Amino acid sequence: MFWESQQQLEELVCQLVSWESRTGTEGEILFPFKLKDELVKLEYFERHPEHIALHDAGRNRNGLSALYKHGSTSRTIILMSHFDTVHTKEFGSNSHLAFSPHELGHRFKEIADDFPEEVRADILSDDYLFGRGTMDMKMGIALHMHLVEKAIAHDWPINLLLLTVPDEEVDSAGMRTAVDQLEGLAQTHDLDYALFLNSEPSFTQYPDDPNYYFYSGTIGKIMPSVLFYGVETHVGEPLRGLNAHYMASFLNQQMEFTNVFDETAYGERTPLPVTLKYYDMKADYSAQTSNHVASLYNVFAMEQNADDIFSKFHELVEDTMTQCQNHYEAICRRENTRPVGSIRTMSYQALHDYILKKHGQVKIDEIITQYIARDDLDDREKSMQITNRMLTYCKELVPLAVTLFVPPYYPAVNASEDPLVRSISGLTQEFLNSNYGIVPKEIHYFNGISDASYVSYDSHDDSWETYKANTPVWGKTYTIPFQSMQKLQVPHINIGPFGKDPHKLTERLHKQSGYEITAKLLEAVVKHCMTVTV
Repeated sequence: MFWESQQQLEELVCQLVSWESRTGTEGEILFPFKLKDELVKLEYFERHPEHIALHDAGRNRNGLSALYKHGSTSRTIILMSHFDTVHTKEFGSNSHLAFSPHELGHRFKEIADDFPEEVRADILSDDYLFGRGTMDMKMGIALHMHLVEKAIAHDWPINLLLLTVPDEEVDSAGMRTAVDQLEGLAQTHDLDYALFLNSEPSFTQYPDDPNYYFYSGTIGKIMPSVLFYGVETHVGEPLRGLNAHYMASFLNQQMEFTNVFDETAYGERTPLPVTLKYYDMKADYSAQTSNHVASLYNVFAMEQNADDIFSKFHELVEDTMTQCQNHYEAICRRENTRPVGSIRTMSYQALHDYILKKHGQVKIDEIITQYIARDDLDDREKSMQITNRMLTYCKELVPLAVTLFVPPYYPAVNASEDPLVRSISGLTQEFLNSNYGIVPKEIHYFNGISDASYVSYDSHDDSWETYKANTPVWGKTYTIPFQSMQKLQVPHINIGPFGKDPHKLTERLHKQSGYEITAKLLEAVVKHCMTVTV
């Protein structure tokens, strides 16, 4: 067998890490082809080449699926993972070693005194494998390959569908496109999906956290945003206009750390909102004040949907712009001058409908097409540019704050009460405690954000229509397969290896956790799913 022993698993994860696959690079494009070549070493896939497939994820990227199918059952576990990693700028002069775990480990030993005590101890202990992707999440892929090989070798009476995708670290384009493809795979191969088994690593909850976690859900992330459109003026006559930065400052202060969107479930609480990006859309420097500023916010959710978030956000923007207007008018009274206008608040959907009535669909299509075609802009910038351009055709509305959504959107998913997940939770706690003295903790909403957001969606929830209507790039460069997600309705659990410092220079995998503990635990989970009737 190729990936059976602990030594073989270490060699495999080092090989996967060496195939650097930073998001947006050539390495990400090439990775699934290399992985396919590795998988076809197994005789099973030589005999069943139709069980391995590449799936278009856009921009020359592909996801990969590899199916082990047992003839006696349709019950299927989807082994889901992502193969892209974040970038490596923080490695500095050691960047050339970021994807060579053994060489990087030797280098870190030479400069061990440069690191904090905890990191230095881990370097010198030889208990950890350092390198970009070791923890997040090439070890997870290696463990899934290990499971598929064992299932083939021992004729396990269950189907395993290994599914690994690109782009999880940015927009999850890989998983969003894979959802529709899963339906086709199920029909082609007569598969009944019983479980999504993800193997993202166990993330710490606080600095120096020694606990091992597994996850029965994943937190939601959504980005309500505002385009502030003021009234330009010369800096020598500041009150002849209304600076968009002035407008934005009121909302930025209110949004940062607000508890308006706060949720608590299972004793867990959503992290507070923050401003993720704020920028002036005036490209050049001049003595003219800015009349258009974009502000993008990160909001986490558990049980709230897009409709809930947008309603609260829009109301908060309205209230804040009222405060801004009152403050501005007080200044005008102090300076004995007249205000240039009253600030309105309008949703993107309302703005779209206003432009439609005033100028027609052809003008809207012209505006959207103009910016969708620009490769120098990402989806967030395209959204703001579309909104900004629309406003140039209705200046009678300004000063104005337009509320909208920008990608990405990760809906919250929770399977904590699912009977199969509950039984796996019990198995995981018993297995780790009795065999290794580890007392694992179940997290009901994985706080790392993950592709698991797309494995299911409430079949009775149509709030995604609000998201669709207020996302300028919807249906052009960004979509979410909500209806396909509603059809899936498959429970999810995340059990992965222990590590530390994902996305940092000192990202590292605990070797025993990866090669032995999690490998044996995942095998126990799969065997449990073969027999359990819940």
